Amino acid sequence: MINVVIGDVELYDMGIVTAHPPMEGQELGWKRLVQFALLGSSDLEPYAILLVRVSLGLFFAISGANKLFVAGNRQTLYETLVHAKVPFAHLTTYFVSVVEFVSGSLLTVGFLSSLACLALLVDMLVAILTTKLSAMPKGLSPLNWLDDFLYLPEVLYVLFFIWLICFGPGKFSVDCWLAGKLQR
Repeated sequence: MINVVIGDVELYDMGIVTAHPPMEGQELGWKRLVQFALLGSSDLEPYAILLVRVSLGLFFAISGANKLFVAGNRQTLYETLVHAKVPFAHLTTYFVSVVEFVSGSLLTVGFLSSLACLALLVDMLVAILTTKLSAMPKGLSPLNWLDDFLYLPEVLYVLFFIWLICFGPGKFSVDCWLAGKLQR
């Protein structure tokens, strides 16, 4: 009477289609799907950490390199620091550029990741306090001010750095490899 079974569906020669009742494994599949929707998957955690760490690292390494080695970008940073009345603007320009380049490079490969995150976190906090807060519109309601503040990319970077400091650089990092060597 059954002509073909395709997955869960039986096709009969009379054109009638019916589904098998869910089997033990299928119920488990639905439960796993609901659990994934509610809790995510810890199986994917190392890849998420890798993606965030490498993306942030590359961004800051490239940004720092552009400020160090491209005169126009270095000049823009210098003018920003002068406008923000940051002391020793010329020296600070090089310091910020080196911190971003070196820390970004370290973060990319996952070496001394917590230290690199801490340096970049301080870099972003200083950027927020010296340039970003003063550039925010005045007279906003507290909710609109918070909305604009949380929209700043530097705030998101700070949150990512805190996350990486708390959770570590992940298993695909030089830090993890070194920690494994030290435990032996």
